[in-house]
Amino acid sequence: IAVHFSMGLFRLIVRVFAPASPPPHRIPRRRRNYPTPRPVRSDKPATRPNEKIFSGKCYVIDGDTIIVAKTRIRLAGIDAPELDHPWGQVSKSAVINMCRGQTITVKVTGALSYDRVVARCFLPDGRDIAAELVKAGLAIDWPKFSGGRYGDLEPDGIRKKLWRADAKQRGILH
Repeated sequence: IAVHFSMGLFRLIVRVFAPASPPPHRIPRRRRNYPTPRPVRSDKPATRPNEKIFSGKCYVIDGDTIIVAKTRIRLAGIDAPELDHPWGQVSKSAVINMCRGQTITVKVTGALSYDRVVARCFLPDGRDIAAELVKAGLAIDWPKFSGGRYGDLEPDGIRKKLWRADAKQRGILH
C-alpha cells in the first residue's frame, strides 16, 4: 500500500511541477489510391457536368413555376406575373394550354430559387416554354439571370403591361 501511495504522490508532483509537453505527434492516415474513373463513351449529346436532364408530365403552379416528376421547377431567365397580379391568371392558363398532354423535358441549371430548382423546360417539339411565354407577352426577360437570352423576344410595350414584374426586377416592388 505504501508503494502505491508513494508512486501516486510522485506522479502528482511530476504533473504539477513538470513543464508542459507538446501533444503527442499524430501520424497521418495513409490515403488509399483508388483508380480514377475512365470516361464512358456514349452516343448521347454532351451536357455540362452539373446539368441534370429528366422529363415527365407537367403540373402548373403559376406562370413561371411548374412541377415535373415531383420536382418544383422555376423557369429559368424569365419573370411571369404572380397569380394575384394583373395578367397572372392569363399567364398560368397559357402554360397549362401549352403543356397539356405533353411530356416536358427539363434541363436543370443547378441553381435554386426558394424551394424550387431552376431549369430550362422544353416541349416535345423543342420549343422553350419560357421563350414562348415571352413571345406571347405573358412574361418578361430577367437579364440578371438569363443573360438577355429572351430580351429580343419581348413585344413592344410589354414592360408597361407587366409593370409589377418589371418593378420587382428593378427593386422597386418587393
